Amino acid sequence: SCIQHQNTTSVRAKHYDTETTEPVSYGLCTMEELLSWRRSVANPFNVASVCLAPRVPSLARCSRRTLVSHDMMGGYLDDRFVQGTNVENPYTFYHWQHIDIFNYFTHQLVTIPPAVWTNAAHKHGVIVLGTFITEWTEGAAMCEAFLKDEESYRAVADKLVQISQYYGFDGWLINIENSLSEVAVKNAPLFLRYLTDQTHERVSGSLILWYDSVTESGELKWQNELNHSNRMFFDACDGFFTNYNWTEANLEWMKDFSGVQGRLADIYVGVDVFARGKVVGGMFETNKALEIIRKHNFSAAIFAPGWVYETHSDKNEFRRNQHKFWALLFDYLYTHQVASHLPFTSSFCQGFGEAFYWRGQIETKRSWLNLTAQEIQPLYSSWDTEAQGRLTSCGCPEEPWNGGSSLLLAGLIPAALKTPVCAPYVCRCFSSSPRCVETQIQMVGPSGENQLFSSRSNFILTWTFLLSLGRCSQLELHGCILTEISLLIQRDGEDTGQNTPFSCHVGEIVVLDVASLQVPPYAVQGLCIDDVVWMRGAGPSPETTSPLLRLGATLRWEYPAELVHHFRVYQRWLRGPDPRIPAGQLQLVGRAYSGLFRVTELVVPEPPSLVELVVEPIIWTGLPIPESHWGRRQLSYTEGIQQ
Repeated sequence: SCIQHQNTTSVRAKHYDTETTEPVSYGLCTMEELLSWRRSVANPFNVASVCLAPRVPSLARCSRRTLVSHDMMGGYLDDRFVQGTNVENPYTFYHWQHIDIFNYFTHQLVTIPPAVWTNAAHKHGVIVLGTFITEWTEGAAMCEAFLKDEESYRAVADKLVQISQYYGFDGWLINIENSLSEVAVKNAPLFLRYLTDQTHERVSGSLILWYDSVTESGELKWQNELNHSNRMFFDACDGFFTNYNWTEANLEWMKDFSGVQGRLADIYVGVDVFARGKVVGGMFETNKALEIIRKHNFSAAIFAPGWVYETHSDKNEFRRNQHKFWALLFDYLYTHQVASHLPFTSSFCQGFGEAFYWRGQIETKRSWLNLTAQEIQPLYSSWDTEAQGRLTSCGCPEEPWNGGSSLLLAGLIPAALKTPVCAPYVCRCFSSSPRCVETQIQMVGPSGENQLFSSRSNFILTWTFLLSLGRCSQLELHGCILTEISLLIQRDGEDTGQNTPFSCHVGEIVVLDVASLQVPPYAVQGLCIDDVVWMRGAGPSPETTSPLLRLGATLRWEYPAELVHHFRVYQRWLRGPDPRIPAGQLQLVGRAYSGLFRVTELVVPEPPSLVELVVEPIIWTGLPIPESHWGRRQLSYTEGIQQ
């Protein structure tokens, strides 16, 4: 049978929210939890569903990198809900093309990044690191225990490797913020080297970084630089994250330090955006720190950029503050491109919204957050020059096509400018041909005719302006790489000699290989239902006389991951206690981004009844999948199974 009933107590408590059984992400707080971790008790919902996308340039070829360490109010907040949650004005991040590494930071012993963050980062070619931290007296005792000998530190390292491999993220930031004994500090570099080697062997493209804390003597003494006192840790791993209280003199000395030679990119100079202590820059002056760091050719580690959200009481201003913060850093950040295979699509959704839209129509009218739903982001930028005009590109909650936001382009065309204003959207798509010829494709709009410039036809490119205008063009690019899509914005009609303000919303861009439209549809395979839980809950109104019966269940199925954008999960009542009532229509339950979905608090008819759960694949090409290929499973229940 593909249906398994369980009591609420049998559903692993830590995997689910205690009130709704929504799946959640979490870390490990004790050494006992870490050493006893195994796949059979791991949280399958927190496994990343998106592999690390290739990028140009590769991380190894990036000489000045940018790391973001996300530390916000203890961590595992709204982002802990693996399938998303309903929340107004949440924090999120979408300037992925400007950063190379994302670290999820909490003060738990083992911080496992929520899958939603890993999925969003991986779509943009950004590496994700968890955190292993020990602190204070309790941390010192842990270190004495696991760094006492080779067997002990290898046991801890092996578990960290297994965890990153299972959950699909890319390595660890190691932060030992307590003093170490002579034995422990001697074994710490050996632990680091073993962890680094084992992680490299099992997780492609992985990194292990060490935070500037203890010295070779075992003393907890932040150096604010790499030097002779902490070089032994740097030599044993992939990189060094400095403390935040450095001065330019530290960077000048460090640049010439023999231990750094050939590895400047592996030194991540820490910048605390909260500006705690005696630091350079911070807050809306973080650019001052970045300027000095780049002057000396080091990588940067931006700690807690969520400051723009935490410290500003008006959360409605979050987008504005976020845009301001990253615009100030723009000159000191290095852009990378995602190397995407076709089909390529983006509706510019930032992973949250005031409602959820599907093809321009409201599907769910309530505020939401789900970073896995975030789509590949454009290059957000702002510039204002007398000769070239003014342009700002940003995410906007108005006029979404799919998800929660559109791309807003707004600016000014100067009276003297006779050429269009160009708004670049950076992406990179590879064809399967070994012969590569670069071709630029540009779109003109929103005024005037939309055009594509090319000489042949092999790809289909569609785009949507203002949700009311959709265009589709076909062009041939044999053996080519699509390197950039740009929007050219020009005046409509005759030149009046006046400055011309403009704004437009772009809802979606899709690039398809014509051949992909001919591929026969795949069917959902092996749909099963397990971890079934029955609950009684209050009704939707005070007039409700009896608690409603609610269903919780886990759905699992198989479908080629490379073909699907997401899945729509439905339910339908086939038979209720009153046989005179006909079967109901399909009702949307939620959206899934992998072959795993938790149905929670679903109101169902009183027993005896029959409910059908249905999974519809939404594929990248946008073509509908016949209902005969959807997954279906019926759930029959009687009075005896209730609690």
